[in-house]
Amino acid sequence: MPASATNSLRVAVLADSDTRWKWGALTAQRLTPAAAGFRLDGYLLRGRATPTARQLREVGVRADFLREVTGAEFLRAMTEESYDVLVLALVGGGVQAMLHGLRAAWGSGPRPVVVTGYVGVVYEKLVDGLLLRHGADLVLANSRHDADRFRAVYEGVGTDASAVTEVALPFLGGAPYTGEHDPFTVVFAAQPSVPDNRRDRIYLLGRLIEHARRHPEREVLLKLRSKPGEHTTHIEELPYQKLVQGQDPPANFRLVYGHMGEVLDRTDLLVTVSSTAALEALHRRVPTAVLTDLGVREVLGNHHFTGSGCLASWDQLDAGHRPVPDEEWLARQGVAAGGTPSGGGSYDAAFDAARERIAKLLDRPGGLPPLNPYYTPETAPGYLPGILARHHLGPDGVPLPGAPAADKAPGPVRQIVRRAARGAYRHGVQRVAPVIRRMGEL
Repeated sequence: MPASATNSLRVAVLADSDTRWKWGALTAQRLTPAAAGFRLDGYLLRGRATPTARQLREVGVRADFLREVTGAEFLRAMTEESYDVLVLALVGGGVQAMLHGLRAAWGSGPRPVVVTGYVGVVYEKLVDGLLLRHGADLVLANSRHDADRFRAVYEGVGTDASAVTEVALPFLGGAPYTGEHDPFTVVFAAQPSVPDNRRDRIYLLGRLIEHARRHPEREVLLKLRSKPGEHTTHIEELPYQKLVQGQDPPANFRLVYGHMGEVLDRTDLLVTVSSTAALEALHRRVPTAVLTDLGVREVLGNHHFTGSGCLASWDQLDAGHRPVPDEEWLARQGVAAGGTPSGGGSYDAAFDAARERIAKLLDRPGGLPPLNPYYTPETAPGYLPGILARHHLGPDGVPLPGAPAADKAPGPVRQIVRRAARGAYRHGVQRVAPVIRRMGEL
């Protein structure tokens, strides 16, 4: 049951990885009017990518309540707790499963406003991902560009597009870039799964190290997402920590971890293939280069930056080139410093429309109607049941008999077994799978 009768808003976030917790928690913070009280309850969906305590601290948003849950336990909690807003910070299939599970759990009774969206650049599975998110009250688009695409998809399949709400990425911000640091600092923002093969990753690492050798007066940093043993949205088969062994990099080259915003505070040139870090840097006017060395291809995601003015090669960067971004492109992406996605005003104003929409939904006479996803057993009988089954839900959204649950905190033995299983999965992905592929020439 919603708690909107009180002055303090209660918001819950369900996340399945470190990056989605970051997006969900910061989105929840942005969606809450500054004048309103704010309580944040966090639920971490149990799986291979459940974030560690360090990863949670790195986000910088403190939850009033935080626990790890199974899907069934989360659905039960949503019938026992009262919230105003629920943010589903999950992969598309997870969002769809929870929408059906929540529809079954809440029925036609009182419920919170349900919000979902994307962590960063949407460069693949646009239609699939959007239809899996349909049914939430707000589907957040991080830019005017995305909002236009999202509405076109929903309207194109003949479903309601009114949930699409233009905002901005919630983690933009920080002090604008004012000039070179001493020493001049180049940062390469690594990605767990782009590129996805040893040859290309070794190539990028080699060029980064070579740039450090060519420019001994510069500090060259390889910014990594996770430390060894940690899990993230994508399991890295070929972590750079492993690839750098035996490379003998110069003294001005090193690996760094931590909050991207803090790294950008000392960055003079941000280099990446297609990381969302590029948008963070551009928002702060930090010179940013999106690499073309491996081609401009959809599989890499750097095609998203065509028209940005940021595409460049390592040869150009070695020679001193510093890309100049296109202002119109920046405005459409919602990352122009000091501007909203629609142009003009402050960055904070980018969330005004979402706040207003939530307020209207909370004040709706008679409460909110039941959730109504586009996918149903009638519209997608060959697709939806499999998605629900992966989350231990039946075709009606009700947890299946024997669905994993955690009625009480796991004991020490269970925790050890769980950590061991996650470690075995990561070992299999990073060490066993590559060997099998090489042996089979796959």
